[in-house]
Amino acid sequence: MDLSLSDVQQALLDTVRQFAIREVKPLAAALDREHRFPAELVARMAELGLMGIEVPEAYDGADLDPIAYVLAMEEVSAACASTGVIMSVNNSLVCDPLLKFATEAQKQQWLRPLARGEKLGCFMLSEPNAGSDAAAQKTRAIKDGDGYVIQGVKNWITNGPQADTGILFTMTEPEKGNHGITAFIVDMHGEGVTRGPKDDKLGIRASHSCQIFFTDHRVSADQVLGEPGKGFKVAMSTLDCGRIGIAAQALGIARAAFEAAAEYAGDRQTFGKRIIDHQAIGFMLADMLMEIDAARLLTLRAAWMKSRKLNHTRESAMAKLFASETANKVAKNALQIFGGNGYVTEYPAERHFRDAKITEIYEGTSEIQRLVIAASLLKSRK
Repeated sequence: MDLSLSDVQQALLDTVRQFAIREVKPLAAALDREHRFPAELVARMAELGLMGIEVPEAYDGADLDPIAYVLAMEEVSAACASTGVIMSVNNSLVCDPLLKFATEAQKQQWLRPLARGEKLGCFMLSEPNAGSDAAAQKTRAIKDGDGYVIQGVKNWITNGPQADTGILFTMTEPEKGNHGITAFIVDMHGEGVTRGPKDDKLGIRASHSCQIFFTDHRVSADQVLGEPGKGFKVAMSTLDCGRIGIAAQALGIARAAFEAAAEYAGDRQTFGKRIIDHQAIGFMLADMLMEIDAARLLTLRAAWMKSRKLNHTRESAMAKLFASETANKVAKNALQIFGGNGYVTEYPAERHFRDAKITEIYEGTSEIQRLVIAASLLKSRK
């Protein structure tokens, strides 16, 4: 795997880094404190082509590769984890499945405005009683004439309060379990779609999520994404890609926490010297830097494999697992380095600490990632 960046990738990295430093980072603390959706930053990401990074130009995307996506995600997330995940959902969980499974007509209608950033997407799989176990979901799509009528509730839907378009997973034949799931493309402003209150969350507070209620919501047959009964395949393929995005988000959080801690350790003095000169702190920072680099390499490998259309289920799970656990460890140690100052909102350490936790939970918990990795080992030995 060649780790050198192409001219295009380097140009994107430089552009996104400047955007993140100049426009995103100065707003991050206030966005978190106010729980405010960063509409102005989402609009700027659309202008920069960041809402459809891997979508071909034919569908109004930036026509870049998965490695470029990882580079951009890390930079935006290092500045503001909330802004990063808004971008990630639109790219990984909405544009990606449309690109892979949609018909040409569906791409023209639904993908193009999402890739341009004119519309915002969401991904609706989880339910109040169905998270990791997709077959336990209760949302139903019942055949009715030449379409379907949908009833049900979806939970923890990132971008839900603002989304225009959704990828929805429902049961069409519950008796078949995973083989009875069908994916639909839905208009989030359609009749029978209701949004619950915004979730009051520990972290990523500027990225809003909510419950979505479907009551007699009618969709046409041409809103089926993929094939009827093949929705589980759509979901799992999408999550393989989404996990690369969350790994990159976790990298950004970890890097931001590390950089803040390293700067603080270089300024703060105890017992007549900088705290970075105390071996305990120096070693802690060395481990943090090493683990961030290891997580980055795992994430880039998964992105590289995706770019070559290789199966990357295990590699995406490994990247997401290691990067998310690294983000939590690094954020915890960064807060410790700040000492009492880390516990107050005047400094960024507590925000990174809170933002990091969700990366071990959404788009597949750490436990699910270990199941995926273990299953791949068993499969390879049969």
